[in-house]
Amino acid sequence: MATEADILKALEGLYGPGGAPLVGAVSGVNVSGAKAFVSLAGDPSQAQAWEAARVAAERAIKAAPGIEQAVVTLTAERASRPEAPPTRAQAHAHAHSHGPGAPPPQQKGGIPALEKIRFIVAVASGKGGVGKSTTSANLALGLAAQGWRVGLLDADVYGPSMPRLFGLTDKPKVEGGKLAPLEAYGVKIMSMGFLVDENVPMVWRGPMVSQAISQMLGEVAWGELDALVIDMPPGTGDVQLTIAQQVPLAGAVIVSTPQDLALIDARRAVSMFQKVEAPILGVIENMSYFLCPHCGGRSEIFAHGGARHDAEQMGVPFLGEAPLDIKIRQTSDAGRPVVGAEPDSPQAAVYLNLAAKVKTLLETQKTRTAPKIVVG
Repeated sequence: MATEADILKALEGLYGPGGAPLVGAVSGVNVSGAKAFVSLAGDPSQAQAWEAARVAAERAIKAAPGIEQAVVTLTAERASRPEAPPTRAQAHAHAHSHGPGAPPPQQKGGIPALEKIRFIVAVASGKGGVGKSTTSANLALGLAAQGWRVGLLDADVYGPSMPRLFGLTDKPKVEGGKLAPLEAYGVKIMSMGFLVDENVPMVWRGPMVSQAISQMLGEVAWGELDALVIDMPPGTGDVQLTIAQQVPLAGAVIVSTPQDLALIDARRAVSMFQKVEAPILGVIENMSYFLCPHCGGRSEIFAHGGARHDAEQMGVPFLGEAPLDIKIRQTSDAGRPVVGAEPDSPQAAVYLNLAAKVKTLLETQKTRTAPKIVVG
């Protein structure tokens, strides 16, 4: 198996703009099996020269022993000067909006692969553990059940869930220079978990994560879709900023549990999307209540109604309640989400109703282009 040292050795003898050794521009290396991810940092004012260097680096790495596929990305750095360095937020915003080799802005956020997608929906939460990935998976299946062509992007690079939720273990194939998404229950799915073993930690800095997300958006053969559902990672960090800048989101679905701690973070998520002018399609209260499978008694383990109350206070739609249910947990763990495995069950009906509301909201609002975000 190739190592980081092997990748750096493959770059020896290559030079970047100005004649400096290209090895000195490497800002990150990750090797997963026979695939290598490398990021290079360069001056955006020399975009054309850096693009040539990137292509040369990709060719050299792919020729290294043990490497079958190489992905080299560019992150922008300001030219060296005696000024104070940019803040982290400024560096990320500059990299995402002005990165070398980036395609010119287009109607779909500058990413040609997204041009045939009618609606792009983010499913987000302010914190982890609220059932966001389960909601994303079943929402995508619910939209597909209504006749839509649907894709699902697992944007949680550090903790991808879709391979396990859909029981998928194959590796995506490369067709026509793009990754072909895997499919389950008629939904096209892409996840970093398809490329990296689930036991391998993704020890990546922010720029590499952002570049990986950009590539999963732009270098995947999504084709014509009515909706692309993006399962967002928790929080309001690098991935959220990248997607907000590059993708014309048709709306966001916010997932929260009823207790106060989760609702605080859910409000932050709503505020973030409002700041980037992405419509809030609504809030769903997950694990809203528990129905005992033996006696049928109802228990409100995490309290109840908090998400509805907050949605009303924030002036955004409330999309409904999903129970804490054994069948939903069992089907998810088995790689057979409940809407796909048992579409006629009461548990599936919750998500089918959610999908129907989201579909109606999408079809009755105006489309939008990706926002321009200036951080500084």
